[in-house]
Amino acid sequence: MNSGASGAEKTLYIKNMVCPRCIKVVKEELEKLNLNVKNVQLGEAVIESEGEEINISKIKEVLQNNGFELLNDRQAKIIEKIKLRIIELIHHNANDQLLNENFSSYLSDKMNMSYQHLSSLFSSKEGITIEKYFINQKIEKVKELLIYDELTLSEISYKLGYSSVQHLSNQFKKVTGFTPSEFKKLKNKPRIPIDQVK
Repeated sequence: MNSGASGAEKTLYIKNMVCPRCIKVVKEELEKLNLNVKNVQLGEAVIESEGEEINISKIKEVLQNNGFELLNDRQAKIIEKIKLRIIELIHHNANDQLLNENFSSYLSDKMNMSYQHLSSLFSSKEGITIEKYFINQKIEKVKELLIYDELTLSEISYKLGYSSVQHLSNQFKKVTGFTPSEFKKLKNKPRIPIDQVK
């Protein structure tokens, strides 16, 4: 923390922040409320008050008007962080190697908690396993890459950490009902916004 800071810092945990554009919107909206915004990253913003009381209900309202939600519950914050780690890993990751590593170890290292604890908390609150959520996010990324049509299925398979093209194709069909080549031929390709993947 900044030792020269005169006010108190507060971290806001924010749901549905899934992309760099979300960071920009949250930062701009908080600044419009005349808040001293110290840092904004996926899922959270650090603000500093200059002595005056922070108007949480006003922040909540502004965030909701932009499709975000302020989180208060500790478990909800952990679940949102799990989702953001997965989204970062799949959708905003320049290092393909990370997806070829052990996912449970990656997540527990990033969250500084045991994977068993994270897994049971996620399942109890979300109604699906972390693994299912992870797979569903990967399938959305596959759809995006198929639509862009810049990579072969083999390259997509490697990029997203699949053991083979067959493994990717089987998982894709199981989740979407289509093979990747059938999906490419569809006129209206069904996609889900990454913050709405379940």
